[in-house]
Formats: sequence, C-alpha cells, structure tokens
Amino acid sequence: MRPGLRLATLALVALLAPAAVGAEPIGSFFYLVPEGGYTLFDGSLRFDESLRAITTEHDSTHITNVKDGLYFGGRLGYQWRPWLALELAGGVVPTGEDRPGAADATYYHGSGDVVLTPYGGRLGGPFLLIGGGSAQFKPSAGNATSMGNGELGGGLRFWFSDALGMRLEGRDLMWLRGDKFGKPLAHTITFSAGVALAIGATPRDTDGDGVPDRKDRCPDTPKGATVDATGCPHDSDGDKVLDGLDQCPGTPPGATVDEHGCPHDADGDQVWDGLDQCPDTPKGATVDEHGCPHDSDGDGVLDGLDQCPDTPKGATVDERGCPKDSDHDGVPDGIDKCPDTSPGLKVDRDGCSIEVTEKETELLDTGMIRLQNINFETGKAELLPESKPLLDVVGQVLTRWPELRIEIGGHTDSRGSAAANQKLSEARVQAVLDHLLAAFPTMKREQFATKGYGESKPIAPNNTVDGMALNRRVEFVVLNKEVLKREIEKRHLLKQGEGAPADTTKK
Repeated sequence: MRPGLRLATLALVALLAPAAVGAEPIGSFFYLVPEGGYTLFDGSLRFDESLRAITTEHDSTHITNVKDGLYFGGRLGYQWRPWLALELAGGVVPTGEDRPGAADATYYHGSGDVVLTPYGGRLGGPFLLIGGGSAQFKPSAGNATSMGNGELGGGLRFWFSDALGMRLEGRDLMWLRGDKFGKPLAHTITFSAGVALAIGATPRDTDGDGVPDRKDRCPDTPKGATVDATGCPHDSDGDKVLDGLDQCPGTPPGATVDEHGCPHDADGDQVWDGLDQCPDTPKGATVDEHGCPHDSDGDGVLDGLDQCPDTPKGATVDERGCPKDSDHDGVPDGIDKCPDTSPGLKVDRDGCSIEVTEKETELLDTGMIRLQNINFETGKAELLPESKPLLDVVGQVLTRWPELRIEIGGHTDSRGSAAANQKLSEARVQAVLDHLLAAFPTMKREQFATKGYGESKPIAPNNTVDGMALNRRVEFVVLNKEVLKREIEKRHLLKQGEGAPADTTKK
C-alpha cells in the first residue's frame, strides 16, 4: 500500500471516530492551524534530468517521476461569519526523483482561499475551500519551476473547546498555465491534519450566565439566575428558587413557595404556609405569630369573626359569637338557670324571676301562694291580659314541684248575691287552671283540684274598697304538705352543711 493511501485511510478512520464533547468558538476571530500530512503528486509530473526541472513533457530517456512525500504546512485565517472565512495557506513537501540515488527537490506552495461552512454546530462541521496561489519545485541542483495554482478542497473541523480544535483537510493544487487555463496541467493532492487555535473568539457561555464554559462549574444554570465567579447560582433565602429568578427574594426560611419563589398563604391569615401551624384558619380570624387563631372569650367563635367578643363564660352563642337569650330576660342561655322565664318578669343574675323566687319562698313558708290582683272581665270568668303574667309566675313555681297536689281556690268580695258569687268563683278558678295547663304543657291536670268559695271566706272586712280588694283573690294551697316539709328539712340541712367548715375552725 502506498504511503499516501495509508494516510488517507487513517484520515477516514479519524473522521468516523466519535469527537470529544466541545463547543466551537463564536463571533469573529482569527485562527491558526499548523498542519502535517502527506502529498500525492500527479503521475504526469516528470523530473527532467537534462534541465534539472519539472515538466509534464514525456521523454523516456531523460524523465523520471516525482515521488510522493510528507507535507508540512499551516493556515492563518479570519472567521468573519459563522459560514465564511478568509484564509492564507502554505506548505512544503520534501521530494525528488522517484528512483534510488536520485536528486532531491522541495515543493513549496502558498495561496489565499475563501472557506465556506455550509452548516455547522457546537462540535464543528464540514467546510469547503476555493482559492488560488502559486507553487514552486526547487531541485537541490538545477532550475526552480514556478507554477500558478487554482485550489479546491474541503474537510472537517472538530472543536474541543472555544479555543482549541482539530482540522482535517484534503486539497487539490491544480497547476494552471495561461495558454491552457481551463485545463490543469497536473493535480497535486495533499491530505493533512492539524491543531486549530482560535484567537480572539468570544468565549462560549452556553447557559448565558456571563461565565465562559471553560470556567463554569455549573454549566446548566437556568437563564436569568445570578451566579458567582465560578458560574454557580445563589439561593439566598433557601427556598430552592434561584436568585435572579426569585421574585420574592426575602422569603422566610421554611415557607413554601410557588415557581416564582413567592410564598403561599392558603388561609389568608398573613402567616406563610410551611410556617403556619394552623393552616386552615377561617377567613377573617385573627391569629398569633404561628398562624393559630384566638378565642379570647372561649365561646367557640374565633376572634376576628366574633361580633360579640366579650361573651360571659359559659354562655351559649350563635354563629356570630353573640349570646343567645331564649326567654329574653337579659341573662344568656347557658348561664340562665331559669331558661323559661315568662316575658316581662324581672330576674336575678341567674336569670330566675324575682317574683318566682318570692312566690316559691311563700309556698315553702306558708304552704300556699295567694294572688290578690288577678282580674277578670266584670261579672265574667275571662282573664284580663295583665293577669296572665302573674299566673305564669305561679306556673313556673309549680312546674318545679310536680309531686305536689294543689287546690286552686277562688274567692270573691260580698257584692252581689252569695249564689252568684259562688258560681262566678267556680268559673273563674277553672279559667285559671285552663290558662296554666295551656301555658305549661308539662303540668298534669290530675295534680290540681279547683274549688270556688265565693264570698264565704273573707280575709278582710267587705265594707271598704281595700278590704274588698283583699277578699278578691286566688289561692294555691298545698294539699300534701308532707312533701313541703321534706323539702324544708332538706334545705335546712344544706344550709348547715355550708356552715360546717366555718364551725370546724372554732376552738
């Protein structure tokens, strides 16, 4: 195998071998390529021994072939555009006659070329060249032969970095003569490879962070992120969104953020998610630094939502945090110990009617409750409206004593006939019972007995207006007084128990 063919084979292997990962220089730049390779001289070239010169004339007596040889050269170019470069090329080939003991010669060439890169990439790509120049064969003894050349060529460039690469080239140096310009006299083929050095190129910065790839330790930095001198990005607030991309750069540590680096506040309480220990706070509730709501009055409605923030402890409230007062006595439900107080009655701090308390005390002390201001329509058994609240007071007392048997007695003054007064008192006492049973459904009718006394049991003289008023009355009399007696004894024992601790301190 001829040396030239061997070199071509090696060049082909190099072309097919995987290139190193690199990046071509960018922008406009100069480049320098020292090259070495092999030259194949055209078989039509002859060495004329008589003239000691190169010729293409055939004379078997005096002419021998020119031998192929190693090639040494270089390229100096300016890459003006990614697809266009202007280049100076030159080289030298030690050669001579292709026979033992023959004379030596040297082949020189120089040219200017236009280099076209039809397509390229980060790793480089193929190129074509066209140009012209001159060449010279100079024998060691004899006359130098100069020739004008046209040149065509191409090859591949590989870039290992934005400053260093490799160039593989094949070039046809065509010997042109003025009288036969369109038809080359001979073709001299060079195959060469060299190291490409880019001078003045813009350093490649693949991720656009301002740090050249050759210095960038973090070459995949997202666009827009700020970096240090080594090309590595910052995350000052530690939220995993890089500085420069982070639209909320002062996020507190631990807060969760969106893709822009801005923290979330799902429940709108101004404590960021991730820091919020109570992440489901209702809208409008006030919270502490941990995002947890307050309930200052302990009514189950959070501060900020509570429209009645000073609700007494124990009171039941509505959804606004305001206390309920079912019987409208001014004492909230939950605190009201007498939740069914009739409208219009005065109550104590426990919500119990003062009148009810007084009437219950009267019942315990006397075994009866006497009402003297229960009024009816004149001569009729129809209760006047102002009398009903008074009866309701008695009804509230009696509902607490379902085990008592009560006689409801009706009394009149002495005006009118005794028979009429008797009949009227019976009708009126029945009207009283009917009202109580209607107003207090828990009462049982069998608990009560009714009796009209008419004018038969006056408690005051009937000869004065005040006396007659006292005689017009309704009385609720306990029939089973033993029950009252047991209650009185029970309360007496409770009072003694309350005083016992104080007694134990006495000496």
